[in-house]
Amino acid sequence: MNHSLTPWPQAGTPVPAPSGSLALPLAPAGAVRHAAPLPPAESFSPAQRRWLEGLAADLLALPALPPAAQADVALLLAAHGLTGDAAPWHKPNLPLAERMVLAEGRPLPRRLMAAMAQQDCRQCGYVCETYADALAAGGEPRMDLCAPGGKDTARMIRALLDEDAGGARAFDADAHLAKARAAAAPPPRDTRPGYDRGNPVLVAMKSRRRLSRAGSDKSTVHVELDLSGSGIEHLPGDTLGIYPENDPVLVDAVLAALQAPPGLRLGSRPLRDILTTSVSLGTAPDALFTLIACLTGGERRQNARRLASGADPEGASLDVLGALERFPGVRPDPEAFVESLDPLQPRLYSIASSARIQPGVAALTVAHVRYTLDGRLRQGVASSWLAERAPVGTRLRAFLQPAPHFRLPDTRDAPIIMVGPGTGIAPFRAFLQERRARSETGPSWLFFGHRRAAEDYFYEDELRAFRAQGTLTRLSLAWSRDGARKTYVQDLMRENGEELWEWLFDGAHLYVCGDAQRMAADVEQAIIDIIVEQGDREPDAARAYLDGMKAAGRCHLDVY
Repeated sequence: MNHSLTPWPQAGTPVPAPSGSLALPLAPAGAVRHAAPLPPAESFSPAQRRWLEGLAADLLALPALPPAAQADVALLLAAHGLTGDAAPWHKPNLPLAERMVLAEGRPLPRRLMAAMAQQDCRQCGYVCETYADALAAGGEPRMDLCAPGGKDTARMIRALLDEDAGGARAFDADAHLAKARAAAAPPPRDTRPGYDRGNPVLVAMKSRRRLSRAGSDKSTVHVELDLSGSGIEHLPGDTLGIYPENDPVLVDAVLAALQAPPGLRLGSRPLRDILTTSVSLGTAPDALFTLIACLTGGERRQNARRLASGADPEGASLDVLGALERFPGVRPDPEAFVESLDPLQPRLYSIASSARIQPGVAALTVAHVRYTLDGRLRQGVASSWLAERAPVGTRLRAFLQPAPHFRLPDTRDAPIIMVGPGTGIAPFRAFLQERRARSETGPSWLFFGHRRAAEDYFYEDELRAFRAQGTLTRLSLAWSRDGARKTYVQDLMRENGEELWEWLFDGAHLYVCGDAQRMAADVEQAIIDIIVEQGDREPDAARAYLDGMKAAGRCHLDVY
Protein backbone atom coordinates (compact mmCIF):
# COMPACT_ATOMS: atom_id res chain seq x y z
CA MET A 1 0.00 0.00 0.00
CA ASN A 2 2.03 2.90 -1.27
CA HIS A 3 -0.69 5.40 -2.13
CA SER A 4 -0.77 8.91 -0.76
CA LEU A 5 -4.06 10.46 0.21
CA THR A 6 -5.54 12.81 -2.39
CA PRO A 7 -5.97 16.29 -0.89
CA TRP A 8 -9.39 17.27 0.41
CA PRO A 9 -11.18 19.02 -2.47
CA GLN A 10 -12.49 22.54 -2.11
CA ALA A 11 -16.16 23.08 -2.84
CA GLY A 12 -16.84 23.08 -6.56
CA THR A 13 -13.56 21.35 -7.46
CA PRO A 14 -14.16 18.34 -9.82
CA VAL A 15 -11.83 15.84 -8.16
CA PRO A 16 -12.37 12.12 -8.88
CA ALA A 17 -12.90 9.65 -6.06
CA PRO A 18 -9.69 7.90 -5.03
CA SER A 19 -9.29 4.25 -5.92
CA GLY A 20 -7.13 1.46 -4.56
CA SER A 21 -5.89 0.80 -1.04
CA LEU A 22 -4.76 3.69 1.12
CA ALA A 23 -1.98 3.55 3.70
CA LEU A 24 -3.97 4.91 6.60
CA PRO A 25 -3.40 4.29 10.33
CA LEU A 26 -6.24 2.24 11.77
CA ALA A 27 -7.56 2.10 15.28
CA PRO A 28 -8.07 -1.28 16.98
CA ALA A 29 -11.30 -3.10 16.26
CA GLY A 30 -14.21 -1.39 17.96
CA ALA A 31 -12.41 1.92 18.45
CA VAL A 32 -13.94 3.52 15.38
CA ARG A 33 -17.27 3.83 17.21
CA HIS A 34 -15.70 6.66 19.19
CA ALA A 35 -14.23 8.55 16.23
CA ALA A 36 -14.89 12.27 15.95
CA PRO A 37 -18.19 12.91 14.16
CA LEU A 38 -18.23 13.96 10.51
CA PRO A 39 -20.22 16.99 9.37
CA PRO A 40 -23.78 16.30 8.21
CA ALA A 41 -23.94 14.68 4.74
CA GLU A 42 -25.81 17.63 3.24
CA SER A 43 -22.88 19.97 4.04
CA PHE A 44 -20.58 18.20 1.55
CA SER A 45 -20.16 19.48 -1.99
CA PRO A 46 -20.58 16.85 -4.75
CA ALA A 47 -16.81 16.67 -5.23
CA GLN A 48 -16.21 16.29 -1.50
CA ARG A 49 -18.86 13.61 -1.26
CA ARG A 50 -17.23 11.66 -4.11
CA TRP A 51 -13.89 11.98 -2.31
CA LEU A 52 -15.41 10.62 0.89
CA GLU A 53 -17.13 7.77 -0.94
CA GLY A 54 -13.79 6.74 -2.43
CA LEU A 55 -12.11 6.93 0.96
CA ALA A 56 -14.92 4.86 2.48
CA ALA A 57 -14.56 2.21 -0.20
CA ASP A 58 -10.82 2.06 0.44
CA LEU A 59 -11.35 1.62 4.19
CA LEU A 60 -13.85 -1.19 3.71
CA ALA A 61 -11.60 -2.92 1.18
CA LEU A 62 -8.50 -3.08 3.37
CA PRO A 63 -7.73 -6.82 3.77
CA ALA A 64 -6.02 -6.29 7.13
CA LEU A 65 -9.08 -4.69 8.69
CA PRO A 66 -10.76 -7.20 11.04
CA PRO A 67 -14.45 -7.99 10.39
CA ALA A 68 -15.50 -6.26 13.62
CA ALA A 69 -13.69 -3.08 12.60
CA GLN A 70 -15.17 -3.30 9.09
CA ALA A 71 -18.65 -3.40 10.62
CA ASP A 72 -17.80 -0.39 12.80
CA VAL A 73 -16.53 1.59 9.79
CA ALA A 74 -19.66 0.70 7.85
CA LEU A 75 -21.89 1.84 10.71
CA LEU A 76 -20.02 5.14 11.00
CA LEU A 77 -20.35 5.78 7.28
CA ALA A 78 -24.04 4.93 7.29
CA ALA A 79 -24.64 7.32 10.17
CA HIS A 80 -23.36 10.13 7.96
CA GLY A 81 -25.20 9.14 4.80
CA LEU A 82 -22.21 7.58 3.04
CA THR A 83 -22.36 4.23 1.26
CA GLY A 84 -18.67 3.38 1.27
CA ASP A 85 -18.99 2.71 -2.44
CA ALA A 86 -16.73 4.45 -4.96
CA ALA A 87 -18.95 3.00 -7.71
CA PRO A 88 -22.52 3.43 -6.43
CA TRP A 89 -23.88 2.52 -9.87
CA HIS A 90 -22.42 -1.00 -9.64
CA LYS A 91 -25.81 -2.66 -9.19
CA PRO A 92 -27.18 -4.83 -12.03
CA ASN A 93 -30.81 -3.87 -11.38
CA LEU A 94 -30.21 -0.11 -11.88
CA PRO A 95 -31.39 1.22 -15.28
CA LEU A 96 -28.70 2.61 -17.53
CA ALA A 97 -30.00 6.17 -17.27
CA GLU A 98 -29.79 6.09 -13.46
CA ARG A 99 -26.28 4.64 -13.57
CA MET A 100 -25.12 7.43 -15.84
CA VAL A 101 -26.56 10.06 -13.50
CA LEU A 102 -24.65 8.53 -10.58
CA ALA A 103 -21.43 8.60 -12.63
CA GLU A 104 -21.92 12.15 -13.88
CA GLY A 105 -18.81 14.27 -13.43
CA ARG A 106 -16.56 11.26 -12.90
CA PRO A 107 -13.48 10.59 -15.07
CA LEU A 108 -14.02 8.74 -18.35
CA PRO A 109 -13.13 5.23 -17.05
CA ARG A 110 -15.76 5.50 -14.31
CA ARG A 111 -18.45 6.72 -16.73
CA LEU A 112 -17.57 3.89 -19.08
CA MET A 113 -17.88 1.46 -16.18
CA ALA A 114 -21.35 2.84 -15.40
CA ALA A 115 -22.37 2.07 -18.99
CA MET A 116 -21.67 -1.65 -18.47
CA ALA A 117 -24.34 -4.11 -17.34
CA GLN A 118 -22.77 -4.26 -13.83
CA GLN A 119 -22.87 -8.06 -13.69
CA ASP A 120 -19.10 -8.71 -13.72
CA CYS A 121 -20.08 -11.78 -15.75
CA ARG A 122 -16.70 -11.88 -17.55
CA GLN A 123 -18.31 -12.74 -20.90
CA CYS A 124 -16.27 -9.85 -22.33
CA GLY A 125 -13.04 -11.30 -20.94
CA TYR A 126 -12.89 -8.58 -18.27
CA VAL A 127 -15.01 -7.41 -15.34
CA CYS A 128 -16.95 -4.17 -15.75
CA GLU A 129 -14.23 -1.97 -14.26
CA THR A 130 -11.31 -3.46 -16.17
CA TYR A 131 -13.22 -3.45 -19.48
CA ALA A 132 -13.91 0.25 -18.92
CA ASP A 133 -10.24 0.90 -18.07
CA ALA A 134 -9.11 -0.92 -21.22
CA LEU A 135 -11.49 1.09 -23.41
CA ALA A 136 -10.45 4.39 -21.83
CA ALA A 137 -6.76 3.62 -22.27
CA GLY A 138 -7.27 2.61 -25.90
CA GLY A 139 -6.04 -0.93 -25.29
CA GLU A 140 -9.40 -2.49 -26.22
CA PRO A 141 -10.99 -1.28 -29.47
CA ARG A 142 -14.13 -3.45 -29.32
CA MET A 143 -17.13 -1.59 -27.88
CA ASP A 144 -19.68 -4.40 -28.24
CA LEU A 145 -18.31 -7.02 -25.83
CA CYS A 146 -20.80 -6.40 -23.00
CA ALA A 147 -23.36 -9.06 -23.92
CA PRO A 148 -25.80 -8.39 -21.04
CA GLY A 149 -25.75 -4.65 -21.79
CA GLY A 150 -26.51 -5.20 -25.47
CA LYS A 151 -27.00 -2.32 -27.87
CA ASP A 152 -27.77 0.23 -25.15
CA THR A 153 -24.37 -0.28 -23.55
CA ALA A 154 -22.55 -0.29 -26.90
CA ARG A 155 -24.25 2.98 -27.90
CA MET A 156 -23.40 4.64 -24.60
CA ILE A 157 -19.76 3.51 -24.82
CA ARG A 158 -19.51 4.89 -28.33
CA ALA A 159 -21.06 8.19 -27.26
CA LEU A 160 -18.71 8.55 -24.29
CA LEU A 161 -15.64 7.82 -26.38
CA ASP A 162 -16.79 10.16 -29.13
CA GLU A 163 -17.40 12.89 -26.57
CA ASP A 164 -13.94 12.33 -25.17
CA ALA A 165 -12.19 12.39 -28.56
CA GLY A 166 -9.73 15.16 -29.30
CA GLY A 167 -7.41 15.02 -26.35
CA ALA A 168 -9.77 14.90 -23.40
CA ARG A 169 -8.28 11.54 -22.40
CA ALA A 170 -5.37 13.32 -20.82
CA PHE A 171 -6.94 13.08 -17.36
CA ASP A 172 -3.92 13.33 -15.07
CA ALA A 173 -5.72 12.05 -12.02
CA ASP A 174 -6.72 8.84 -13.74
CA ALA A 175 -3.28 8.35 -15.25
CA HIS A 176 -1.91 8.52 -11.70
CA LEU A 177 -4.52 6.07 -10.47
CA ALA A 178 -3.87 3.71 -13.39
CA LYS A 179 -0.21 3.57 -12.40
CA ALA A 180 -1.17 2.94 -8.80
CA ARG A 181 -3.49 0.11 -9.86
CA ALA A 182 -0.77 -1.39 -12.04
CA ALA A 183 1.56 -1.56 -9.02
CA ALA A 184 -0.90 -3.91 -7.35
CA ALA A 185 -2.33 -5.50 -10.50
CA PRO A 186 -3.19 -9.20 -10.53
CA PRO A 187 -0.87 -11.61 -12.37
CA PRO A 188 -1.04 -11.55 -16.17
CA ARG A 189 -4.00 -13.31 -17.73
CA ASP A 190 -3.57 -17.04 -18.17
CA THR A 191 -3.38 -17.55 -21.94
CA ARG A 192 -2.75 -21.30 -21.88
CA PRO A 193 -5.00 -23.37 -24.16
CA GLY A 194 -8.33 -23.82 -22.41
CA TYR A 195 -7.79 -20.95 -19.96
CA ASP A 196 -8.43 -17.97 -22.20
CA ARG A 197 -11.42 -17.06 -24.35
CA GLY A 198 -9.04 -16.40 -27.24
CA ASN A 199 -7.48 -19.84 -26.91
CA PRO A 200 -10.28 -22.41 -26.47
CA VAL A 201 -9.82 -26.17 -26.60
CA LEU A 202 -12.07 -28.98 -27.81
CA VAL A 203 -14.17 -30.92 -25.31
CA ALA A 204 -16.73 -33.61 -26.09
CA MET A 205 -20.38 -33.77 -25.09
CA LYS A 206 -20.47 -36.92 -22.97
CA SER A 207 -24.14 -37.09 -22.03
CA ARG A 208 -27.35 -35.11 -21.77
CA ARG A 209 -30.47 -35.72 -19.70
CA ARG A 210 -33.59 -33.72 -19.02
CA LEU A 211 -33.99 -32.25 -15.54
CA SER A 212 -37.43 -30.71 -15.93
CA ARG A 213 -40.16 -33.33 -16.00
CA ALA A 214 -43.12 -33.88 -18.30
CA GLY A 215 -45.59 -31.03 -18.09
CA SER A 216 -43.05 -28.32 -17.28
CA ASP A 217 -43.31 -25.24 -19.46
CA LYS A 218 -39.55 -24.79 -19.09
CA SER A 219 -37.02 -27.20 -20.59
CA THR A 220 -33.84 -27.62 -18.54
CA VAL A 221 -31.17 -30.24 -19.15
CA HIS A 222 -28.09 -31.60 -17.39
CA VAL A 223 -25.12 -31.76 -19.78
CA GLU A 224 -21.83 -33.47 -19.04
CA LEU A 225 -18.71 -32.59 -21.01
CA ASP A 226 -15.64 -34.82 -21.24
CA LEU A 227 -12.55 -32.74 -20.50
CA SER A 228 -10.06 -35.57 -21.18
CA GLY A 229 -6.97 -34.27 -22.90
CA SER A 230 -8.16 -30.64 -22.71
CA GLY A 231 -5.81 -29.63 -19.89
CA ILE A 232 -8.72 -27.91 -18.09
CA GLU A 233 -8.79 -28.33 -14.30
CA HIS A 234 -11.65 -26.63 -12.50
CA LEU A 235 -12.60 -25.77 -8.93
CA PRO A 236 -16.10 -25.42 -7.44
CA GLY A 237 -17.49 -22.03 -8.39
CA ASP A 238 -15.70 -21.81 -11.75
CA THR A 239 -17.53 -21.32 -15.02
CA LEU A 240 -17.02 -22.83 -18.45
CA GLY A 241 -17.16 -20.71 -21.59
CA ILE A 242 -18.77 -22.41 -24.57
CA TYR A 243 -18.56 -21.17 -28.15
CA PRO A 244 -21.92 -22.15 -29.68
CA GLU A 245 -23.05 -22.59 -33.26
CA ASN A 246 -26.05 -20.87 -34.83
CA ASP A 247 -29.12 -22.87 -35.71
CA PRO A 248 -28.71 -24.18 -39.30
CA VAL A 249 -32.38 -23.45 -40.00
CA LEU A 250 -31.78 -19.78 -39.12
CA VAL A 251 -28.56 -19.72 -41.15
CA ASP A 252 -30.42 -21.05 -44.20
CA ALA A 253 -33.13 -18.40 -43.78
CA VAL A 254 -30.53 -15.62 -43.66
CA LEU A 255 -28.79 -16.99 -46.77
CA ALA A 256 -32.13 -17.08 -48.56
CA ALA A 257 -32.89 -13.48 -47.56
CA LEU A 258 -29.48 -12.43 -48.90
CA GLN A 259 -30.06 -14.44 -52.08
CA ALA A 260 -26.43 -15.49 -51.82
CA PRO A 261 -25.23 -18.03 -54.39
CA PRO A 262 -24.93 -21.59 -53.04
CA GLY A 263 -21.41 -22.38 -51.94
CA LEU A 264 -20.31 -18.71 -51.91
CA ARG A 265 -16.96 -18.29 -50.22
CA LEU A 266 -15.49 -15.23 -48.53
CA GLY A 267 -11.76 -15.67 -48.69
CA SER A 268 -10.95 -19.23 -47.70
CA ARG A 269 -14.23 -19.93 -45.89
CA PRO A 270 -17.75 -20.69 -47.09
CA LEU A 271 -20.24 -17.96 -46.19
CA ARG A 272 -22.46 -20.59 -44.59
CA ASP A 273 -19.66 -21.64 -42.24
CA ILE A 274 -19.00 -18.01 -41.26
CA LEU A 275 -22.68 -17.45 -40.48
CA THR A 276 -22.77 -20.68 -38.45
CA THR A 277 -19.71 -20.29 -36.26
CA SER A 278 -18.35 -16.73 -36.38
CA VAL A 279 -21.06 -14.04 -36.29
CA SER A 280 -24.11 -13.38 -34.16
CA LEU A 281 -27.51 -13.72 -35.82
CA GLY A 282 -29.28 -12.44 -32.70
CA THR A 283 -30.20 -8.81 -32.07
CA ALA A 284 -29.50 -6.83 -35.24
CA PRO A 285 -26.56 -4.46 -34.63
CA ASP A 286 -26.66 -0.76 -35.44
CA ALA A 287 -24.00 -1.28 -38.10
CA LEU A 288 -26.38 -3.51 -40.09
CA PHE A 289 -29.07 -0.81 -40.15
CA THR A 290 -26.43 1.74 -41.15
CA LEU A 291 -25.41 -0.53 -44.04
CA ILE A 292 -29.04 -0.94 -45.11
CA ALA A 293 -29.53 2.84 -44.98
CA CYS A 294 -26.70 3.19 -47.51
CA LEU A 295 -28.44 0.78 -49.89
CA THR A 296 -31.90 2.29 -49.95
CA GLY A 297 -33.52 5.70 -50.07
CA GLY A 298 -36.51 7.80 -49.12
CA GLU A 299 -38.60 6.78 -46.15
CA ARG A 300 -36.90 3.39 -45.92
CA ARG A 301 -33.54 5.09 -45.51
CA GLN A 302 -34.96 7.26 -42.72
CA ASN A 303 -36.42 4.16 -41.05
CA ALA A 304 -33.06 2.41 -41.21
CA ARG A 305 -31.31 5.43 -39.73
CA ARG A 306 -33.84 5.60 -36.88
CA LEU A 307 -33.21 1.93 -36.14
CA ALA A 308 -29.44 2.48 -36.22
CA SER A 309 -29.66 5.36 -33.74
CA GLY A 310 -32.05 3.62 -31.37
CA ALA A 311 -34.81 6.15 -32.07
CA ASP A 312 -37.14 3.34 -33.18
CA PRO A 313 -37.81 1.00 -30.22
CA GLU A 314 -38.64 -1.86 -32.59
CA GLY A 315 -34.92 -2.22 -33.22
CA ALA A 316 -34.53 -3.88 -29.83
CA SER A 317 -36.64 -6.87 -30.95
CA LEU A 318 -35.35 -7.32 -34.51
CA ASP A 319 -32.78 -10.03 -35.05
CA VAL A 320 -30.58 -10.19 -38.16
CA LEU A 321 -33.16 -12.12 -40.18
CA GLY A 322 -35.88 -9.75 -39.00
CA ALA A 323 -33.80 -6.76 -40.12
CA LEU A 324 -33.41 -8.22 -43.62
CA GLU A 325 -37.13 -9.01 -43.79
CA ARG A 326 -37.96 -5.49 -42.62
CA PHE A 327 -36.33 -4.13 -45.81
CA PRO A 328 -37.30 -6.58 -48.58
CA GLY A 329 -35.41 -6.14 -51.78
CA VAL A 330 -32.30 -4.74 -50.09
CA ARG A 331 -29.46 -7.15 -50.80
CA PRO A 332 -26.24 -6.20 -49.00
CA ASP A 333 -22.97 -7.40 -50.41
CA PRO A 334 -22.22 -10.60 -48.43
CA GLU A 335 -18.78 -9.41 -47.34
CA ALA A 336 -20.09 -6.01 -46.17
CA PHE A 337 -23.01 -7.82 -44.51
CA VAL A 338 -20.70 -10.09 -42.49
CA GLU A 339 -18.52 -7.12 -41.49
CA SER A 340 -21.59 -5.32 -40.12
CA LEU A 341 -22.47 -8.18 -37.75
CA ASP A 342 -21.28 -8.67 -34.18
CA PRO A 343 -18.94 -11.58 -33.44
CA LEU A 344 -20.53 -14.69 -31.98
CA GLN A 345 -19.67 -14.48 -28.29
CA PRO A 346 -19.07 -17.41 -25.95
CA ARG A 347 -21.67 -18.20 -23.29
CA LEU A 348 -20.63 -18.84 -19.70
CA TYR A 349 -22.12 -21.62 -17.58
CA SER A 350 -21.48 -22.36 -13.91
CA ILE A 351 -19.87 -25.77 -13.55
CA ALA A 352 -22.28 -28.03 -11.66
CA SER A 353 -19.84 -30.74 -10.59
CA SER A 354 -16.76 -31.25 -8.41
CA ALA A 355 -13.64 -32.69 -10.00
CA ARG A 356 -13.16 -34.73 -6.81
CA ILE A 357 -16.39 -36.60 -7.50
CA GLN A 358 -16.36 -36.52 -11.31
CA PRO A 359 -12.74 -36.19 -12.45
CA GLY A 360 -12.30 -35.12 -16.06
CA VAL A 361 -15.92 -33.99 -16.33
CA ALA A 362 -17.67 -30.62 -16.26
CA ALA A 363 -21.43 -30.72 -15.74
CA LEU A 364 -23.67 -27.84 -16.84
CA THR A 365 -27.27 -26.97 -15.97
CA VAL A 366 -28.78 -25.49 -19.13
CA ALA A 367 -32.20 -23.83 -19.47
CA HIS A 368 -33.33 -24.08 -23.08
CA VAL A 369 -34.46 -20.57 -24.05
CA ARG A 370 -37.40 -20.64 -26.48
CA TYR A 371 -40.10 -18.07 -27.25
CA THR A 372 -42.22 -16.80 -30.11
CA LEU A 373 -41.83 -13.24 -31.37
CA ASP A 374 -43.46 -11.71 -34.43
CA GLY A 375 -44.83 -15.12 -35.37
CA ARG A 376 -41.42 -16.79 -35.46
CA LEU A 377 -39.72 -19.14 -32.98
CA ARG A 378 -36.66 -17.62 -31.36
CA GLN A 379 -34.15 -19.74 -29.44
CA GLY A 380 -31.11 -19.13 -27.31
CA VAL A 381 -28.02 -19.78 -29.41
CA ALA A 382 -25.98 -21.78 -26.90
CA SER A 383 -28.89 -23.19 -24.90
CA SER A 384 -30.64 -24.66 -27.96
CA TRP A 385 -27.33 -26.09 -29.20
CA LEU A 386 -26.44 -27.70 -25.89
CA ALA A 387 -29.95 -28.77 -24.94
CA GLU A 388 -31.14 -30.10 -28.27
CA ARG A 389 -29.18 -29.63 -31.49
CA ALA A 390 -25.66 -30.91 -30.75
CA PRO A 391 -25.57 -34.74 -30.76
CA VAL A 392 -23.84 -36.55 -27.91
CA GLY A 393 -20.21 -36.89 -28.93
CA THR A 394 -20.06 -33.44 -30.53
CA ARG A 395 -16.77 -31.65 -29.90
CA LEU A 396 -17.23 -28.12 -28.60
CA ARG A 397 -14.82 -25.19 -28.26
CA ALA A 398 -14.54 -24.33 -24.58
CA PHE A 399 -12.38 -22.51 -22.03
CA LEU A 400 -12.30 -22.23 -18.25
CA GLN A 401 -13.27 -18.94 -16.59
CA PRO A 402 -11.96 -19.13 -13.00
CA ALA A 403 -14.14 -17.50 -10.34
CA PRO A 404 -11.89 -16.64 -7.39
CA HIS A 405 -14.70 -14.42 -6.05
CA PHE A 406 -17.02 -17.43 -5.72
CA ARG A 407 -15.07 -19.99 -3.71
CA LEU A 408 -15.93 -22.12 -0.71
CA PRO A 409 -14.51 -20.81 2.59
CA ASP A 410 -10.97 -21.81 3.47
CA THR A 411 -12.01 -23.17 6.86
CA ARG A 412 -13.66 -26.60 6.83
CA ASP A 413 -16.22 -25.78 9.52
CA ALA A 414 -17.45 -22.43 8.15
CA PRO A 415 -21.23 -22.26 7.68
CA ILE A 416 -22.50 -21.45 4.17
CA ILE A 417 -25.86 -20.17 2.93
CA MET A 418 -26.59 -20.84 -0.76
CA VAL A 419 -29.39 -19.11 -2.68
CA GLY A 420 -29.85 -20.54 -6.16
CA PRO A 421 -33.32 -20.79 -7.73
CA GLY A 422 -33.68 -22.37 -11.16
CA THR A 423 -30.38 -22.98 -12.94
CA GLY A 424 -28.73 -20.95 -10.16
CA ILE A 425 -28.44 -24.26 -8.32
CA ALA A 426 -25.57 -25.35 -10.61
CA PRO A 427 -22.53 -24.15 -8.59
CA PHE A 428 -24.12 -25.33 -5.35
CA ARG A 429 -24.35 -28.90 -6.62
CA ALA A 430 -20.57 -28.59 -7.11
CA PHE A 431 -20.18 -27.07 -3.63
CA LEU A 432 -22.07 -29.91 -1.98
CA GLN A 433 -20.18 -32.59 -3.92
CA GLU A 434 -16.89 -30.95 -2.92
CA ARG A 435 -17.86 -30.69 0.75
CA ARG A 436 -18.91 -34.32 0.83
CA ALA A 437 -15.66 -35.41 -0.83
CA ARG A 438 -13.61 -33.37 1.68
CA SER A 439 -15.72 -34.51 4.66
CA GLU A 440 -16.27 -30.91 5.69
CA THR A 441 -18.21 -30.34 8.87
CA GLY A 442 -19.51 -26.81 8.38
CA PRO A 443 -23.30 -26.44 8.30
CA SER A 444 -24.87 -25.62 4.93
CA TRP A 445 -28.28 -24.21 4.01
CA LEU A 446 -29.67 -24.21 0.47
CA PHE A 447 -32.56 -22.06 -0.76
CA PHE A 448 -33.83 -23.47 -4.05
CA GLY A 449 -36.98 -22.77 -5.98
CA HIS A 450 -38.72 -22.86 -9.32
CA ARG A 451 -42.28 -23.05 -10.58
CA ARG A 452 -43.67 -26.46 -9.57
CA ALA A 453 -42.23 -29.17 -7.34
CA ALA A 454 -43.57 -32.03 -9.45
CA GLU A 455 -42.02 -30.70 -12.65
CA ASP A 456 -39.09 -28.42 -11.79
CA TYR A 457 -37.31 -29.95 -8.79
CA PHE A 458 -33.81 -30.20 -10.25
CA TYR A 459 -31.45 -32.80 -8.74
CA GLU A 460 -34.15 -33.86 -6.26
CA ASP A 461 -32.68 -37.30 -5.50
CA GLU A 462 -29.19 -35.86 -5.04
CA LEU A 463 -30.37 -33.11 -2.71
CA ARG A 464 -32.27 -35.64 -0.60
CA ALA A 465 -29.11 -37.75 -0.41
CA PHE A 466 -27.02 -34.75 0.66
CA ARG A 467 -29.57 -34.11 3.42
CA ALA A 468 -29.53 -37.73 4.57
CA GLN A 469 -25.73 -37.78 4.65
CA GLY A 470 -25.55 -34.52 6.61
CA THR A 471 -23.67 -32.63 3.87
CA LEU A 472 -26.71 -30.39 3.48
CA THR A 473 -27.93 -29.21 6.88
CA ARG A 474 -31.05 -27.35 5.77
CA LEU A 475 -33.04 -27.27 2.53
CA SER A 476 -35.69 -24.59 1.95
CA LEU A 477 -37.83 -24.98 -1.18
CA ALA A 478 -39.95 -22.29 -2.84
CA TRP A 479 -42.49 -23.08 -5.57
CA SER A 480 -44.05 -20.08 -7.27
CA ARG A 481 -46.93 -21.89 -9.06
CA ASP A 482 -47.93 -24.61 -6.59
CA GLY A 483 -50.23 -22.63 -4.31
CA ALA A 484 -52.62 -19.74 -4.20
CA ARG A 485 -49.73 -17.50 -3.15
CA LYS A 486 -46.53 -17.30 -5.17
CA THR A 487 -43.54 -18.18 -3.00
CA TYR A 488 -39.99 -17.25 -3.94
CA VAL A 489 -36.67 -17.87 -2.25
CA GLN A 490 -36.61 -14.37 -0.77
CA ASP A 491 -39.99 -15.08 0.90
CA LEU A 492 -38.57 -18.19 2.59
CA MET A 493 -35.54 -16.20 3.70
CA ARG A 494 -37.78 -13.69 5.45
CA GLU A 495 -39.85 -16.48 7.03
CA ASN A 496 -36.64 -17.95 8.45
CA GLY A 497 -35.17 -14.56 9.29
CA GLU A 498 -34.34 -15.20 12.92
CA GLU A 499 -32.29 -18.33 12.23
CA LEU A 500 -30.79 -16.84 9.07
CA TRP A 501 -29.55 -13.86 11.07
CA GLU A 502 -27.99 -16.22 13.63
CA TRP A 503 -26.06 -17.93 10.84
CA LEU A 504 -24.87 -14.59 9.44
CA PHE A 505 -23.95 -13.29 12.89
CA ASP A 506 -21.96 -16.48 13.50
CA GLY A 507 -19.86 -15.82 10.38
CA ALA A 508 -21.73 -17.68 7.63
CA HIS A 509 -20.73 -17.03 4.02
CA LEU A 510 -23.63 -16.04 1.76
CA TYR A 511 -23.69 -17.14 -1.91
CA VAL A 512 -26.24 -15.99 -4.47
CA CYS A 513 -26.41 -17.36 -8.02
CA GLY A 514 -29.00 -16.61 -10.69
CA ASP A 515 -30.94 -13.81 -12.33
CA ALA A 516 -29.30 -10.41 -11.82
CA GLN A 517 -32.23 -8.17 -12.71
CA ARG A 518 -34.86 -9.47 -10.30
CA MET A 519 -33.85 -12.34 -8.06
CA ALA A 520 -30.49 -11.02 -6.88
CA ALA A 521 -31.93 -7.59 -6.04
CA ASP A 522 -34.90 -9.18 -4.21
CA VAL A 523 -32.60 -11.46 -2.22
CA GLU A 524 -30.36 -8.56 -1.24
CA GLN A 525 -33.37 -6.59 -0.05
CA ALA A 526 -34.56 -9.61 1.95
CA ILE A 527 -31.15 -9.82 3.65
CA ILE A 528 -31.28 -6.11 4.48
CA ASP A 529 -34.80 -6.50 5.90
CA ILE A 530 -33.65 -9.42 8.05
CA ILE A 531 -30.69 -7.44 9.38
CA VAL A 532 -33.05 -4.56 10.20
CA GLU A 533 -35.57 -6.74 12.01
CA GLN A 534 -33.37 -9.35 13.64
CA GLY A 535 -30.22 -7.26 14.06
CA ASP A 536 -32.12 -4.22 15.41
CA ARG A 537 -30.49 -1.82 12.93
CA GLU A 538 -31.69 1.09 10.84
CA PRO A 539 -31.98 0.40 7.08
CA ASP A 540 -28.84 2.39 6.24
CA ALA A 541 -26.87 0.54 8.91
CA ALA A 542 -28.21 -2.78 7.59
CA ARG A 543 -27.03 -1.92 4.09
CA ALA A 544 -23.67 -0.94 5.53
CA TYR A 545 -23.50 -4.28 7.36
CA LEU A 546 -24.10 -6.11 4.07
CA ASP A 547 -21.47 -3.93 2.39
CA GLY A 548 -19.09 -4.93 5.18
CA MET A 549 -19.81 -8.61 4.48
CA LYS A 550 -18.98 -8.06 0.82
CA ALA A 551 -15.75 -6.26 1.67
CA ALA A 552 -14.79 -9.03 4.08
CA GLY A 553 -15.33 -11.71 1.41
CA ARG A 554 -18.39 -13.24 3.08
CA CYS A 555 -21.02 -12.28 0.48
CA HIS A 556 -20.45 -13.80 -2.98
CA LEU A 557 -22.49 -13.11 -6.13
CA ASP A 558 -22.58 -15.02 -9.41
CA VAL A 559 -25.39 -13.34 -11.32
CA TYR A 560 -26.30 -13.13 -14.99
